[in-house]
Amino acid sequence: MSDERWRSAPAAVDVARAGVSYDWLASIGGRLYWVESSPDAGRDAVVTWSAGSVAVLPGDGVGSGLHAYGGMPFAVLPSGEVVRVCDESGQLTGAVTVSATAHDYGDLTWSGVELLGVREDASGDDLVGVEMSSGRLRVLEATDGFLASPRVSGERLAWVRWDRGVMPWDSSEVWAAGYMPDEQLVGPVRVAGGPDESAFQPQWGVDGWLYFMSDRSGWWNLYRWRDGRTEPVALVEAECATAPWESGYANYAMLPDGRIVMTVQRGPVHELAVVSSGAMVRLPVPYTSIKPFLAVMGDRVAVIGSSPTRTQEIALVSADGSGRVEVVRPGADHRFADVSVPQLLQVESGGAQVTAVLYPPSGETGPAPMIVRPHAGPTYHSDLRLDGEVQFFTSRGFAVVDVDYRGSTGYGRTFRKALDGQWGRFDVADCRAVAEHLIEAGRAIPGAVFISGASAGGYTALRAACEEGPFAMAVARSAIVDPQRWTTTAPRFQRPHAAVLASPDSAVRADQVRRPVLLIHGVRDQIVPIGDTTALADGLRGRGLLVEMLTLENVGHYVSGTGLVAALEAELDAYRSVLKDAGLAVPG
Repeated sequence: MSDERWRSAPAAVDVARAGVSYDWLASIGGRLYWVESSPDAGRDAVVTWSAGSVAVLPGDGVGSGLHAYGGMPFAVLPSGEVVRVCDESGQLTGAVTVSATAHDYGDLTWSGVELLGVREDASGDDLVGVEMSSGRLRVLEATDGFLASPRVSGERLAWVRWDRGVMPWDSSEVWAAGYMPDEQLVGPVRVAGGPDESAFQPQWGVDGWLYFMSDRSGWWNLYRWRDGRTEPVALVEAECATAPWESGYANYAMLPDGRIVMTVQRGPVHELAVVSSGAMVRLPVPYTSIKPFLAVMGDRVAVIGSSPTRTQEIALVSADGSGRVEVVRPGADHRFADVSVPQLLQVESGGAQVTAVLYPPSGETGPAPMIVRPHAGPTYHSDLRLDGEVQFFTSRGFAVVDVDYRGSTGYGRTFRKALDGQWGRFDVADCRAVAEHLIEAGRAIPGAVFISGASAGGYTALRAACEEGPFAMAVARSAIVDPQRWTTTAPRFQRPHAAVLASPDSAVRADQVRRPVLLIHGVRDQIVPIGDTTALADGLRGRGLLVEMLTLENVGHYVSGTGLVAALEAELDAYRSVLKDAGLAVPG
C-alpha cells in the first residue's frame, strides 16, 4: 500500500473539527430554527434560516439538562424573540424574566398565550406556564415522576407522563385535559399508555384528533384519539418513533393537506414516508439516518439527515414523491479521503438474529485488524451515517463493525426488552458472535480483534474483557462499571434503566478481567461519575492489565474537541502496541 494513502488519512483533529451537529429543528412563522453545535464555535447556538439566508442568533449558549439528556431548549414568541434554556444554569433566559430556582428547564413551546415547558429538580417534574409580560409562573401539573411534551390546540392540552420507577420506552402515558390560561387543567384523562405500553409524542391534528406514538402492537406506530375512541393511523412492522432519550422528539409532522410525513426505521436504516388514508408511501431521500426532528414548511418537510457518505445536513424534502431535496445547511467539510462504505450483516446469536454494520478498511479486501463497537444506550441502535471516528480507523487499515445487540431499538418491543436482567451477558454474547463470524469469514485477523464502546457500550466492552473469547483488548470510554451502584449515582431519569437491565453479578471487578483495558473518562461526567472507573483502573494497574487511564479534564460524558483528539490517539496507539507485542502486522 502506498505512503500517499496514509498521508490522506484524517488526523484526530480533523475528526473533532468535523463534529458539527444539528438538533431541535422547528418551523415557525415561515422560518426554520435549530440548535447548532460546532467545535470551533465553542457553544451551542440557535440558528435560523429563511429564503436562503442563515443567521446565528446572538446570546449565551443554549442547552437543556432536563432528565439528564435534554428537552426542546428554545421557543420562538410571536414577536420573533426567542426564549432559551441556558446551557450553564438550566434556567430560562432571553425574552423572559423568571426568578431563578434549583430546576432544569426544557421542552419549551409557545401555547398561543403563554410559554409552556417542563422543569425538573430532585423531587420530580412540573409542567409550567409562564406569562411573558410579568414572568409569573404557574404549575399546571406536578409529579414525583416525569413529564414531557406539552402540546396545545385551542383550549386543549396534551402531555406525556411516566412514573419515577420506569423508563419512558418501557411504560409511559399520553394525557389530555381542558386548558385555559390562569386556570387549572380541566378533566384530565389518560389517552394511551400503561405498564406494558410506551406512548408519547402527542400532536393535535387540524381534524380535531390527538395523534401519538404507541408500541401496543409491538412496534412504535402512529395512532389517534378523540372523545374516548382510539384507532391506528398506519400499522407497519417497523419503528416509527425513536426511544425518547430527550423530551420533545418529532418523528412525524402534519402536512397542510392532511397527510402525515414520518420516519420509518428498520434496524439501522431510516426512511421517510407519507401516510394518507392509512396507506404509506416511501419518499425518496439521499439519507439513511434521519434525526427525530421533522418540521413542515409549506408543502415540504424539513429533515436533519445523513448517510454513509454524507455528513449531517438540514434539507427541505418535497412531499410529492419527486425526490426534490434543497439543502438548507450543508454538513461539515469532513475531508475524509477514500470513505469506507458499510455493509449490513445478519448474524445468529443465542437464537436471535443480530444486525451488524461492517466498515472494511479503506481500499482493502482481505482480513484485517478489527474493532467491534457495541453502541451506547443500550436502548439505542447503530447509526448508518458518516462517522468520523470510524473513518479515522478504517483509513489506517482497521475494519470497524457496529453491533445492534439484543436490547437495541429498531427491531420492536420484544427485541428491545430482551436485555432486561441480562446486561453484560446477551450484549457481550452478540458482539462475540459477530466477531467470530467475521473471523471465520476471513474478514478479521485472529488475535487482532478489539472491542471498544462508550457509556453503556463501554460497559459491554469491559464485560467482554472478563471472558475468554476473540477480543485482544477492550477500550472503555465514559463507561458504566457497576450497574447496581449506578442505580444510586446515575441521574434520576436513568436509575430505573440500570435497575431493570442489571443482574446481581453485573459489576465489573478488576480480579475478573482477563484482557488489557484502556480506560478513558471525563472528570466532569455527570451521567457516569468517574469514581468507579478510577477504582477499576487502580485494580487493573496492580494486575498489569491497565493499558492507560486517560483522564480528561473539563470533559463530561460526551467526549469532543481536544478530548476526542486525545481519546482517538490513545486508542490507536493501544491497538498498535497490542499488535506489535503479538508479532502481528501493524497497519498504516
